[in-house]
Amino acid sequence: MSKQRPYKKYDVIVGGKIVHSGITTDLTRRADQHKAKWPKARVKQVGGAVTEESAREWEKTKKKA
Repeated sequence: MSKQRPYKKYDVIVGGKIVHSGITTDLTRRADQHKAKWPKARVKQVGGAVTEESAREWEKTKKKA
């Protein structure tokens, strides 16, 4: 049995710079929340859907950068 992959990794881009990276199970909702803070933001999915474990590991590496 394969693991479920409901998580999506994403970057929030404003003016060509990544201002935030995160994980979510609802990219549309999360994009709307970020656009409230950064109206000119573009939210871009990074890769395909992943497991929670994989998403959290990716998120840790993004916070160190």
